[in-house]
Order: sequence, then structure tokens, then C-alpha cells
Amino acid sequence: MKKNNIIILAIVALLTTSCEDHLDAPSPSAMEPEIVFSTARLAESAVMGISVSFAETESYRGRFLPWYGMNTDSEWYNSSDKYPDGKADLAVYGADASNTQMNSEKNAWAKMYEGVERANLCIDGLRKAGMATPGTPLGHLLAEALTLRAVIYADLTRAWGDVPARFQPLTTATLYIPKSDRDVIYKQLIADLGEAAELAYWPNEHDYTSSVNRVNKTFIKALRARICLVAAGYSQRPDSESPRLSTDPELDKEKLYKIAQSELLDIYPNSNAGLLENSFETVFRNLCQEDRRAGRESLWEIPMSDGRGRMAYTFAIKHQAKDQYTDMTQGGQAGPTPNFFYDYDVNDLRRDVTCVPYRWSNSNPSKQELNALNNWSFGKYRFEWMKRRVTSTNDDGLHKQYMRYAEVVLMLAEVTNELDGYAAAAPYLKDLRNRAFAPNLRAEKVEKYVNDIKSDQAMFDAIVKEHAFEFTGEMLRKEALIRWNLLGNKLAETKERMYELRDRRDRYADVPATIYYNYAEDGETLLTFGLNRGETVANPNDYTGSLEWVSPAKLKDEKIEAIYVHNPDKYQFWPIWKVFINSSNGTLKNDYGY
Repeated sequence: MKKNNIIILAIVALLTTSCEDHLDAPSPSAMEPEIVFSTARLAESAVMGISVSFAETESYRGRFLPWYGMNTDSEWYNSSDKYPDGKADLAVYGADASNTQMNSEKNAWAKMYEGVERANLCIDGLRKAGMATPGTPLGHLLAEALTLRAVIYADLTRAWGDVPARFQPLTTATLYIPKSDRDVIYKQLIADLGEAAELAYWPNEHDYTSSVNRVNKTFIKALRARICLVAAGYSQRPDSESPRLSTDPELDKEKLYKIAQSELLDIYPNSNAGLLENSFETVFRNLCQEDRRAGRESLWEIPMSDGRGRMAYTFAIKHQAKDQYTDMTQGGQAGPTPNFFYDYDVNDLRRDVTCVPYRWSNSNPSKQELNALNNWSFGKYRFEWMKRRVTSTNDDGLHKQYMRYAEVVLMLAEVTNELDGYAAAAPYLKDLRNRAFAPNLRAEKVEKYVNDIKSDQAMFDAIVKEHAFEFTGEMLRKEALIRWNLLGNKLAETKERMYELRDRRDRYADVPATIYYNYAEDGETLLTFGLNRGETVANPNDYTGSLEWVSPAKLKDEKIEAIYVHNPDKYQFWPIWKVFINSSNGTLKNDYGY
């Protein structure tokens, strides 16, 4: 039976890749698994079949990527106040096991385990064939299968906490198994990625690694570091009332941080140019223009075809009509919390890329128009930056940028601060902030800012802030806040910040109440005055129009309170959906009060 499964997998994988690429390939259906996994071209097709599970309708494409990561201290679902409607529930820490968006046998949970099984079959086949050695195509393919399985398990544990650990192909004896302590999974992933790093090619070392659609040694090492930090951090556990650290001595913080530091230092000198090569805005223009060359800021992207994926659909600036840029009338489903724009330094070049106060008008041609204080958009995905026109109503085909080089730099600052102190961490924080400020401001905003940090705790606090300024809108923040044991505190603080903002008091007393605007010569680009702190207008008649922006009516209590409906520290994870509990033959159950 196992041999038949491997052969079927290879056939399915071949059918899901380019027919032209495999016209001259012998049919795997007539072959033994040993031949499939000792022949690079056939083995590659099988490994590529793992990625199919990312793009299926209710998998990463339409369920995990649009929902995991909201709400945090800088990000929220713009319709959070519609709880309970099935969708908002997933963001506001209010989901139950019967959630109408998720409780389906084709849901992300099922598709993730489908991907795990495909990876297990490939790993098992490549190991048994015995030819997957370092520096060879088959060795890289084994590394790729190990890494894709690690990606899926990292996401399973970030969304659900403890989950079943399956690291061998299914048998009748293992069809129904209970959840495993996530520490068992973390240890396996750390070991697997250590092996994968020895087997894999560096970016552009082989045709396999010329594109960020495929994993490479840099990404593997960075992912291993990220998992080490997660495993060493806090999280909610079934046996604890509040988040706690692991008690497993193999997951001791110092031990894992040393592993992470070693991996990150292997990357840093080889990749530093990648961070400084482009401006912050260019990083995301390249993403939207589908520049997928390896060896730059993007380390790995979840591959989607042009007709699959909902990244712009969910996270782009809102387009209300078919217009000069897109046929898709979507975007704006999520955005920064209303206060977050004002938490940036006004000169931070990341602010206006990340936080967008306008939408595109309901017209063709369209123009930018102010939206509302309680309904910002993210700007890292934009239809208007794309080279191709999206014609689908449901899928835009833009990739999920799963990890980029900036995270390497900030993780390196964090682990170095922990192991060697704030002075040793300072150069890495400076690296990241250098790109955020114009050269004439770096003496104050980079050198002085970082040099004024005089303790390990102050450096950690600065790293926590920098993480938000750099990564908001990329859905990395929630996991980081959990491992720092800051999720509940930061969400409560953000709620208070929103009350202060809408009342224009305390930390937001200098935010103007009214925004004035004109349009640029192109007729579509909005030029605002009064959006920044402290801006006052001498002559309102100089402007085409104005809009009351900040007041209690513009950010109501029910909207603010909807950022979370249950204690985030007690509902850090989603429940396992009822359909999977019911079909588990009694082996699965929910914890955490579900």
C-alpha cells in the first residue's frame, strides 16, 4: 500500500506541474518508488506536489493567510465590530469550534495535514532511495521536503498550539492519533532544518534556487532561527492558567538562542547587501510586480498561480470599482489600528508604505479619497503597483512573502542582546533603522537613537517597537507578541491609545481634528495637510476640500472594544474545528476553555 501511495503521489504531482516540462519524462506509474526518488526530475515533481496543498480553496489561500495574525497592537480586521459573524470571530479572539468560516472538512487544518502527508511520503522515499546527499539535486529536494513540512508544522502550532505530530507516512495504525506536546514538534523541526541546511543550495547556486518560489539555504537557516525563538518563548499551555515557557531542558532559552544566533550569523555576512539594496517601498513594489529573483530581501514566498491566492484581495488598498488598475473590487479588509500611523516617527519612510488613509473612489477612472479614521488600509500590497491586471473577482495571484531579510536582522539584534548585551546588538538595530530614514536624518534617528539605549531591557523594548514599525501588515506580530508574553498587555494598551486618539488627549493631543486636501496634477493622487501631528492650516481656502477626521463619532466605543472580545492570553489559539474532533475517533479534544 505504501508503494502505491508514493506512485500515486508522483502522478498527481506531475499533473500539477507544467506538462511541457515533463513530456519526455517516463511515466512514474510503471516505476518502483526507488526509481521515482532516485531520479531528480521525477523526485522534483513529487516534492513540488507538496506546494499544491498551500493553494487549495480553503487552505492557506482562503482561510489561513487571510485570518491568522489579526488582531494585534498594530493590526486589526476592519470589520471586527461585526462579531459574531463567523469572520470577525477569528480575529477578535472569539472563535468557537463550529465557526462558519472554518468548520469544514476541506479547511486549512485538513489541507495542512494533506501537505504534511505529501512531505512525509517524499522524505521517506528520498531517504530509502539513499541518494539524497549534500551538494546534489536529490539532497536539495530532501531539504526542500523537510523545510516545507517544517513550514506547515510551524503554522499549525502557531494557530492551534498542540497538534498531532505526524512525521512518518500514514498507516492504518496511525490514522487516529492524539495531539502531541508542541515541544516534541519544535524539537523535530529544529533537527530537520539543521539537516536541511546541510543539504540545500544557497540562493542562485542551482536552478532550483534561482527563484524565491523555492526554498534555499538562507531561508532554511532563518526559519530555523525563528522556530528556535518561538520554542524558547511563552505560549498558552493546556496545563497552565497563563502563558508559560517550556519546561523541556532541550528547549532552554539560552541554548536555543545560541542555535538561532549561529544560523543568523551564517546568513548575515552573506546577505547584508540584500537589505540595503532597495528602499523599503521598493521591497513591496517588487513583491507586487512579482520580481521573484532569489538572493534579495525576499527569502521565500508561498507560491500561487495568477488565478489563486487572496493577498491583495485581503490586504491591499481598497478599490471600490473596476478602474484603471484592476477589475477586482476588493482590498481593505484589514488595516493598521487607527493610532498606529501616529506612533511612527513622522520621518520614518516605512509609515506611508504601511499605513494608508485613503481608498480608491467608486469610479473609472478612479482617484484616491480619504477613507475614515476607523478604517485604514495596509499599503504593502497594491493593485496599482502590479504589472498585470487582475481580472478575477476572487483571486489575485500575488504571493505571500513568508519571510524577508529584515527579519533576519531584527532576530539577530534580539538574540545578541539576550546573549551578549545591548552594545553588541546595537549595530543590527542600526542596520534596520538606516533604511527607515533619509541619510540626512540618520545621525539623529539612527546613531543617536540607538546609542542612547543603555540597558538590555531598553534594547529589548526598542526591538519590540521596531518589529511593529517594520512588519505591521505582514501578520508576524501576533506570534511575536505571544512568545514575548506581551499579547494581552499590548492589546489593552492599544485599546487605551485608541480612546486617547479619538479624544485628542495625552499621547495624541497634537493630532489635528480636520484633514485638508488637494489633488496632484495627475488628478488621482491625494495631497493632504493635517494628517500629521501638529499640522495647522492658515488658510482653508487653499484646499479643494476638508474632512473631519478625529472625534468620538469617528471612532466609537464599540469599534474600539471589538479589538478583542475575550482575554487574548487565554485564547491565543484557535480551537480545533468540530468536524475534525468528530472524525477523530475520540482521539482529539479542545483545550484552552473551548
